Amino acid sequence: MSELNKRRYMPKILFVEDDPFIAEIYKKKLESSGFDVVNVTTGKAVLEKAKEQPMFDLVLLDLVIPEMNGMDVLEQLRMDTNYSKDLKIVVFSNLNSQEDRDRCLKLGANGFISKTEFSPSEVIGEVNRFLHQFSEQKKNLAREQIKESRDVSEQTDASKRRILFIEDEAVFVEMFGKRLRDEGYDVVTCRDGVSGLREALAGTFDLIICDILMPGMDGRDLVLKLKEAEQENNTPIFLFSASLDNDVLKSLEASHGVEKTFLKTQITPSELTYAVSDFFKERGI
Repeated sequence: MSELNKRRYMPKILFVEDDPFIAEIYKKKLESSGFDVVNVTTGKAVLEKAKEQPMFDLVLLDLVIPEMNGMDVLEQLRMDTNYSKDLKIVVFSNLNSQEDRDRCLKLGANGFISKTEFSPSEVIGEVNRFLHQFSEQKKNLAREQIKESRDVSEQTDASKRRILFIEDEAVFVEMFGKRLRDEGYDVVTCRDGVSGLREALAGTFDLIICDILMPGMDGRDLVLKLKEAEQENNTPIFLFSASLDNDVLKSLEASHGVEKTFLKTQITPSELTYAVSDFFKERGI
């Protein structure tokens, strides 16, 4: 690690204050609290500095300053595309009526600190609070972006996968089939074992989910016939049942070579969908 990286990071603040006495007090206080402070005294100087050095962690902006008042500076910083939209601006002023506060927030200020309500030490506390708040907001935004990206990726991957869902009870077809489709899977449904076997042999599926007890042909026979017909190209199969106990289901996994078994009455549509997604991830399908 370089010497520069070993140093403790000092948040950089653009401190806008034209009164020399007040500027000196707060600049010393901020610097002694671990901040890197650049002090400017006019509205135009704020715009110049913000353009020259866009990487300020915070702008503490007075409203009553020469050349351009703080409101106009704030509006310029937010409206002009030459300035970073991520620049954090907290107004630090004696003008602290509700009307002033509301107007500043409407123009794009990220916060407001009244000079008359806080001592210098308390101002440091407020600055730290705002910086912590902005840091958490940034982290949350990053998490949301990662989540959205992952969701889009998983949705895209899911849309490439076809599932054959064989179930004779309409309520389960509706509940489980809908949840799988909501996740993005292409789901084909059959209501009995005979049509399910026919569909499985005629189509190409990434997974078959089959009830065990069905009219015409039960799930156990369907699995045996399908594996016999497919030979080398075995489609993964999940079996589930509303009546068989766990021990019987587990024995079917071994004897019939199915991937997973579930009790229908003990698994929700969401849990089944998670199991499907996890299975695809594990198999790299």
